[in-house]
Amino acid sequence: MTDADLGRRRLLKMFGLSATATTAAILQADQVLAATLGYDERTGVSPTGYTLPAGLARSTEAKQTALGWISAHEGTITKLSDDIWSHAELSLREWKSSLATAKVLEAEGFDIEWGSAGFPTAFVATYGDDGPVLGFNAEYDALPGLSQKQGVSTHDPLVYNYDAYGRTYGPGHGDAHNALGAGGTAATIAVARAIRVHGLKATVKLFGSAGEEQLVGKAFAVKAGVYVGLDAFLDWHPFNITVPFWNTTSALISATFTFLGASGHGGTPLGNKSGLDGALLMATMCEYLREKNVAPSGRFHYAIINGGGAPNVTPYMCSIWFFVREGSPQRARVLCDKIVECAKSAASASQTRLVHKFHSATWNLLANKAGAELLNDNMKQIGAPQFTDADHALAKAVQKSLGREEVGMPTALTPLTPPAAAYTGGLATDTADISWQTPTAVLLSAAYPPGIPNHNWGVTATAATRIGHQALLSAARYLAAAAVDLIEQPDQLAAMNQEFKDRTEGIEWASMIPDGTQPPLYRPPADFLRETGQSWPPEGVTWPVPQVVATEQLGTTGPALPPVTWPAVPETDRDLTRVLRSTAWLPKQKWRRAGRPGRAPQPGRARARRPPTRAGRPPTRKPPARRGPPSTRRWPPRSPPPRRPGPRTVCPCGSTAGSVPYAWPRPARSAPAPARAGMCG
Repeated sequence: MTDADLGRRRLLKMFGLSATATTAAILQADQVLAATLGYDERTGVSPTGYTLPAGLARSTEAKQTALGWISAHEGTITKLSDDIWSHAELSLREWKSSLATAKVLEAEGFDIEWGSAGFPTAFVATYGDDGPVLGFNAEYDALPGLSQKQGVSTHDPLVYNYDAYGRTYGPGHGDAHNALGAGGTAATIAVARAIRVHGLKATVKLFGSAGEEQLVGKAFAVKAGVYVGLDAFLDWHPFNITVPFWNTTSALISATFTFLGASGHGGTPLGNKSGLDGALLMATMCEYLREKNVAPSGRFHYAIINGGGAPNVTPYMCSIWFFVREGSPQRARVLCDKIVECAKSAASASQTRLVHKFHSATWNLLANKAGAELLNDNMKQIGAPQFTDADHALAKAVQKSLGREEVGMPTALTPLTPPAAAYTGGLATDTADISWQTPTAVLLSAAYPPGIPNHNWGVTATAATRIGHQALLSAARYLAAAAVDLIEQPDQLAAMNQEFKDRTEGIEWASMIPDGTQPPLYRPPADFLRETGQSWPPEGVTWPVPQVVATEQLGTTGPALPPVTWPAVPETDRDLTRVLRSTAWLPKQKWRRAGRPGRAPQPGRARARRPPTRAGRPPTRKPPARRGPPSTRRWPPRSPPPRRPGPRTVCPCGSTAGSVPYAWPRPARSAPAPARAGMCG
């Protein structure tokens, strides 16, 4: 039995099917996964018998023109990447980064249309109006907390936010989207230059995408029809190897669960309702799903957004943000439904109100074998990214800091192989929704050291160095060369489209975003709106967004208790004994005082008392006086007698627990009597 057969068996087991099931059974269980993974088996492609085709990429004058433009403008391209890296703007707030990208395109004769699908930082840049339409991608959003100094091999945040109680790091390009955006822009301009110089019949479009790290921009844009009319889409992503991507990704659902309660003092929490309790309960319940309710292809992870500002303030509102991943949209919905039930139960248990906010969702990626093979042939002709000894030294230093093998940067291309038959989950991208609209070819280019995961400070450290520059320049060349082949070789474009039709046969794509959903947005600065010619709010957007306000009442601990009247402070020992008996602190026995009348009792002059008997009662006869000097006698006894059942002492504040209300020895008469507002002080 081959590894491929074992992989197919694992896939079938994941679906609950027998090992003798066929591709048709997989298709019946989940048509989307069948289109991505089952298609290769149906067409006879396996990891063991696959042979790479050759001769797909041709060397032409138009291609050399495109590649020559990239080589001649390396400084402009890398400067754009470094500028975006320095801005480090979070998702949906990429004001400076999107403007910088658009200005480079405008200088090359592109027409810019801002505000795609209502996102202020999204745009479509177009060159040409004839022939096949090829699309390219640009992203430019950073990640929170991943700030890092450029080219520094140990963790050293560039932006460090001091707070006396909780430090944070600033945002950084821990996914190297600065290189991604610059590389896609360079490829688009290079193809446009080849079209212009050689009179090719084609149109190229660059789609500036907002909020990819939150999988928002393209998902809403595809639903709005922004990507309609493309004949092919070419994309790349920074990674730690260089290879065409011929696999699928995870479908993903993004949602926030907000728990609303009633705030109060942390020192007197009775009756408070904590939103943080609701979020923590939900997280704990969801953790119990992992063993029996999450398949090998499933993932979910979360972050608490606003868990409170100080320990002594019960947080009345807390939000927990979930990403739910699975191998297909149907499977993602099933897992997400289970998480929603955990949220409902957590709200009930914490006595809070749940507000569930859907943000975005995207399908899994539909790969294209013909497109991956065309990219691979061009990559082999152009060659792998070239790294210097200094690049390898920096990569090894970062690897050492993060506890990975010190191997430096990869010096060769990773061979293209078919995807494994079993999908065990992983990353997600909103490019996936585009891949179900038009044939999509994707590649990866080494922009950070092997062994380092993306979304790590190590990626930020290398993304704006020569390592990141070589990755984006190589990716731009690969994409531009493949695009020229698609224009000059119509049969290559036809092969990609035919495979796309075969894979999607019988599958009707539908956005996972419900109709009427408003995307997450931020109000742009006035100068950004003025420079891009946009108005606010966009059409169809409600602004300001309706507030989420906690209007919950404080909780109750039971029925109202009758008021308690406390006895007066005793003036004599007889009064003290009566008070102690009435409050059930002492058994009914005689306590003798020594000394003259009116004088405060002295511990050393009191009569001794026999310890309690085994039954817990004091002796019935008077104990004999102890002999010895007064200093050896103790008052009160070492072990106080057991309490008799009696009414519980209730503090005016409602508490039944606290310190004994009277201490012994009593203070001297000259000292003022302490205030007795209650046992809580």
